[in-house]
Amino acid sequence: MPSGIYGWDVTSPDDLTADSFSKLFSEADEIEILLVGSGIDLLPIKSDLRSKLRKANISADPMATGAAVRTYNVLVAEGRAVAAAFLAV
Repeated sequence: MPSGIYGWDVTSPDDLTADSFSKLFSEADEIEILLVGSGIDLLPIKSDLRSKLRKANISADPMATGAAVRTYNVLVAEGRAVAAAFLAV
């Protein structure tokens, strides 16, 4: 996140809800892209969360966590306004 790195109590893709992203929404004005690493497999973002992200003008890209980490590093190096949420693999 723009303000730093934070621990997260999300442990499974089922936990990826709008409530679990409350810290992200509090910094939405500083975020352009959200990368969501969903573990080993790519899983879609639930429609209610995707809708809330759109309303906050945040583009969300779900991908496997490994790919999300690599993409995050590239976007940070480019100076993009990126945030990331990674589930452990």
